[in-house]
Amino acid sequence: MPSPTRSIHVVAAVITDARGRVLLNRRTENRDMAGLWEFPGGKREAGETSEQALVRELREELGIEAQVGDWLMDVPQLYPDKHLRLEVRHVRSWKGTPRGREGQAITWVAPDKLARYSMPPADLPVVAALRHPDRYLITPEPDADDEAAHQLWYTRLAQALEAGVRRVQLRTPTSPARIALAEQAIGQHRQGVQWLLNRDISLAQRLGVGVHLGGEQLAQLQERPLPEGQLVAASCHDLEQLQAAQRLGCDFVVLGPVQATSSHPQATPMGWEAFDALRAQVSLPIYALGGLGSDDLAQARRHGAQGIAAIRGFWPG
Repeated sequence: MPSPTRSIHVVAAVITDARGRVLLNRRTENRDMAGLWEFPGGKREAGETSEQALVRELREELGIEAQVGDWLMDVPQLYPDKHLRLEVRHVRSWKGTPRGREGQAITWVAPDKLARYSMPPADLPVVAALRHPDRYLITPEPDADDEAAHQLWYTRLAQALEAGVRRVQLRTPTSPARIALAEQAIGQHRQGVQWLLNRDISLAQRLGVGVHLGGEQLAQLQERPLPEGQLVAASCHDLEQLQAAQRLGCDFVVLGPVQATSSHPQATPMGWEAFDALRAQVSLPIYALGGLGSDDLAQARRHGAQGIAAIRGFWPG
């Protein structure tokens, strides 16, 4: 892709009403990406703060006086003609009645219905951040095929779930005892937890859960290996793998290592600048991986990440 000729900073609002619905604007026919739905907002002009820009844009677009709330995330996105940075803020309080003052359609959408709306690439990671967990636990492998080690592993998994982890990749190699351990974990915590099995597509099909693909599997598969409703994720380390995951229809990926990590000491960390540059070239939800934990969530969101993926960072003990 050729280098874009300009960089722009756009500030957008996640406006929610008392019922928890989110307001979307539809792009008008005289704009690029006409007909797509987006979070309302616009370009930050020279001399404006992000808050001033968003208040002005919402007044012009919707006829409301908004009280700008918490920051949610930034999303870098590379388009053919520009490099966009989308800064997203919550708006839960305003004066006036929102209406499309520039001839655009608007609609209020329940969060679990947002994925049904066609949106520009930069808005898609925002939908994921609103709807899905910001922590992705990758379990360590059980130490051995013996009951005591498995009981300790299971106890620590239960502690992680009690601490609020809701998306989990199980790394349990395919010995009968470890398959039984995975089945026990999934069976005991089926409700409210999103389970993915590391690499094992056939076992994921049998158990009705998701699969987390290795980078080498991305090059081998020609189509999504599981139906919609069963998550498909992948480990990525470069742009080629990210683009392959996007073509395959992965629901999310992990990208790293961002920082040095003891679990893969031979891997060269990419750093946040390289993560940001790769993030900008796809629209997938991406978890940052490598030497990170909950304290790094804000930093990850500054670079467009859905959240943090970790083993040691989220595994008790």
